[in-house]
Amino acid sequence: MKTRSKALWASALFVVGAFAGSSVSADEFRNTITGEDLKVLETANPEGRDTEAVKTFLESGINLYNEVKSCLPKGEEIYLTSCSGCHGHVGEGKVGPGLNDSYWTYPKNTTDKGLFETIYGGAQGMMGPHNDLQLDEILKAMAWIRHLYTGDPKDAEWLTEEQRKSFAPYKAPEHASQDGGESTQTAAAPANPGECKVSAN
Repeated sequence: MKTRSKALWASALFVVGAFAGSSVSADEFRNTITGEDLKVLETANPEGRDTEAVKTFLESGINLYNEVKSCLPKGEEIYLTSCSGCHGHVGEGKVGPGLNDSYWTYPKNTTDKGLFETIYGGAQGMMGPHNDLQLDEILKAMAWIRHLYTGDPKDAEWLTEEQRKSFAPYKAPEHASQDGGESTQTAAAPANPGECKVSAN
């Protein structure tokens, strides 16, 4: 009887340990190049940390802002200010790599946790860290980057099964240039989308 009890306790401790181990993996954010701990909780801007989206992301690595139409305009604004100079207005790539197709310079960027690590901690070349942004701002910019995706939805690991069913690859609207020359592509978030709200439930 004692042996059986010990075996049951050992099994229970193993299961608890396994779940405890998996719950802390999402908050161990690593530099994309060096693998060093980014110490996000210690180094992040104190503002913009208490949103539902940030709390959920730090626990799970899931970005609640993905495909939330009311949150895309702010994500677009942050992206255009902080990212488009190197990655292009619609993620097509310029000095930095493209962000709107199925090819990722760093394969881990197919997950939101990986993309966050690259943005927050920086990468090779001119890609410096963007830990000057609020965590909530980074998540909104990431949602905009994901919205610009032009590839097959089945390859979009960041989408939920439900989102994958209704996701349409991004097609930028074309506008005539001011001087009557070639048309230029610009991105546009939904007009008048309402207040950005998400829920972990």
